[in-house]
Amino acid sequence: MAIATVNPATGEQVRSFDPLTEGEIEEKLAKAAAAFRAYRKTSYADRAALLHRAADILDDEAGELARLATLEMGKTLGSAVAEVRKSALGCRWFADHGERMLADQPWPVENGTAYTRYEPIGPVLAVMPWNFPYWQVFRFAAPALMAGDVGLLKHASNVPQVALAIEDVLRRAGFADGVFQTLLVPSSEIDGIIGDERVRAVTLTGSEPAGRAVGAAAGRHIKTSVLELGGSDAFIVMPSADLEDAVANAVESRLLNNGQSCINAKRFIVHADVFDEFLGRFADRMAALKLGDPMADGTDLGPLSSPDAVETLHQQVTDTIAAGAKLHTGGKPLDGPGNYYPATVLSDIPDGSPGHHEEFFGPVALVWRADSVDDAIRIANDSPFGLGGSAWTTDAEEQRRFVTEVETGMLYVNKHTASTPEVPFGGAKNSGYGRELADFGPRTFTNAKTVWIA
Repeated sequence: MAIATVNPATGEQVRSFDPLTEGEIEEKLAKAAAAFRAYRKTSYADRAALLHRAADILDDEAGELARLATLEMGKTLGSAVAEVRKSALGCRWFADHGERMLADQPWPVENGTAYTRYEPIGPVLAVMPWNFPYWQVFRFAAPALMAGDVGLLKHASNVPQVALAIEDVLRRAGFADGVFQTLLVPSSEIDGIIGDERVRAVTLTGSEPAGRAVGAAAGRHIKTSVLELGGSDAFIVMPSADLEDAVANAVESRLLNNGQSCINAKRFIVHADVFDEFLGRFADRMAALKLGDPMADGTDLGPLSSPDAVETLHQQVTDTIAAGAKLHTGGKPLDGPGNYYPATVLSDIPDGSPGHHEEFFGPVALVWRADSVDDAIRIANDSPFGLGGSAWTTDAEEQRRFVTEVETGMLYVNKHTASTPEVPFGGAKNSGYGRELADFGPRTFTNAKTVWIA
């Protein structure tokens, strides 16, 4: 795959980059190993100061950095600015709380003192996606840098300028040369980089096939891996819910990032008593959204990331309708330049159709009717994915059952799923393994060393 900026709003190739040669990759790996030997000896206070400076740069240059993201992957400019500022928030949060999370953890023993010490392990390879090109990187980098690790970023090949900008921000913040480096390489180089003895762990956010490949490579070399893969999150609506609030959040969650987020609500499971009212309001709001130039004010929905993304999504929609689903709005790509697909709503999703078991990575909502709490839980769990989900109900017993019985890594009640530094993030089933953020963030890529002093 070419390493290039291709504007998804126009199809124009803006800039391309030559991939690193084998010799250049070796130089980067050697530099990372050398940088780690020095960086691991720095204090938490020094690391926190560097992250605070990175946060200041992100905030000061949010507009310019956001335009790069919009240019390369098509999210609306307003949402790109918000993402850059969220990355700054993440840097500050781990700078302020990282030392506490990484403090020695005592254990009660007789005749001595015992504790766990969290020690950095070395260079960590981050294989990151294009959909949140800043936040996905900083949600790994901020806690890992606070822990004393160093980073190697293999970003998605369609966001090379964002990848280079992140390295530049961290360098200007004062991180030493080699502490965080971008590797402009094709995916074919990942296996070899994971296998290099200087690389001690790998984290990937991406597709299920990519996760299988990276997880297998990490396993072969006995290295820690964290996989955050696809999701087809359930959004359950029960009769006691505030319907207006549920509809507003349903639209917001489904169309986050032009519908291209692992934690978008994708499967809307609505109790029969409120099904028709919810579906009518939901479809009307989806149909009213403004699709257009992501750089322009007032645009609600920008283009998808690539022509292939449009083709794949439309084929899924077409095949699901052919199997018997009902189309309420949208359902056809826009003619002309750019990768535009309208907000689309399907209901009556047939078993065995793409809508039943595949992730739809774009602004398409799939709506199910549930006859009871049991039926809603059954539909929610009838998926190979288990990243997140939400349940909209004020009934305490229903809340208890959804929290207990829905098979996901995250379950939000009367709030749509989110990624935020304060709480752990990660999934179950085919959505991957391991956790990011909160205490898991700084501790994941450390050696949890047991110490016993008699």
